[in-house]
Amino acid sequence: MYKNFIVQETNRLDKFLASQIDASRNQVEQLIKKEFVKVDGKTVVKSGLKLKENQEIEVFFPKAQLEDVKNEDFIKESLKGKNVKIIYEDEDILVINKPANLTIHDAPSVKDATLVDWLKLRKMSLSTISGEERHGIVHRLDKGTTGVMVVAKTNEAHRCLSEQLQDKSMGRYYLAITDLPLKDDLIIDKPIGRNPNNRLKMSIEETGRNAKSAFKKIDISKNEKFELIAAKLFTGRTHQIRVHLSSINRHILGDNLYGFKGDLNKINRFYLHAYNLYLFHPKTNKLMTFKADLPDDMNEFLNKHFQMENIHDKIDANNIIDSFSSFT
Repeated sequence: MYKNFIVQETNRLDKFLASQIDASRNQVEQLIKKEFVKVDGKTVVKSGLKLKENQEIEVFFPKAQLEDVKNEDFIKESLKGKNVKIIYEDEDILVINKPANLTIHDAPSVKDATLVDWLKLRKMSLSTISGEERHGIVHRLDKGTTGVMVVAKTNEAHRCLSEQLQDKSMGRYYLAITDLPLKDDLIIDKPIGRNPNNRLKMSIEETGRNAKSAFKKIDISKNEKFELIAAKLFTGRTHQIRVHLSSINRHILGDNLYGFKGDLNKINRFYLHAYNLYLFHPKTNKLMTFKADLPDDMNEFLNKHFQMENIHDKIDANNIIDSFSSFT
């Protein structure tokens, strides 16, 4: 299907298209990148192209390419022990508590079922203007990270939540257990890019994308070796919390990729948990907050090594949110 538009005033190509079609900025960028957009008859691939009055824009909207569906029995068997807990659900959004060791999307290296496979079992599949099938994934968590995620159940909800992610009106607070206490609460503002020596890692790179994280001390363990901290992201880079902590010689317990040197026989994944999510409901525009309970392994570690009576009040969701109010 094709659609044509006439430019009424000077504008950027991506901004113009975002104002003309029901799509997020990222979807518009995909249309342009895949050479589905023409300006005055010529294919363009630059999202920031400056448009002039009366130029004609032609957009091709491809049919969605459906992905192969895995065997249902395989999916169910693979997901055993990886209980995806539903925190909230209505006709527009689904909020879940993702378990550890569950990958979000398929990739050549992924052998087990993914969160997307779980969504397929629930018959959740959204079309997309740029030609791929998608399943409402608005933001991601690393395979080893647990915690709260929102999934869009309609295209309109996906567009609205994606915009909130862009303008920072939606976000998450994280809890992590580190191998050394922080000296003070702090903000780390250092660019992150792919590590040139290890393609599995990200690192602080001058040529990387800007990345900003805030960290708050919550409580120190009884032996004063470990610390429970909270983190808030101002940007959403791959492995951002892990990279920024590593840059100050602090590591999340179990995160051997970024330098944790402890006993890995007892910790089989890194202790990072997306604890609290805030967003505006895509239909009602009501501010909503959701909390994902800590997973059993983190709870057991805290109970063994920390004074829990000190922690319960400190990790109250409202207290976590309030503690970051002075960070900008």
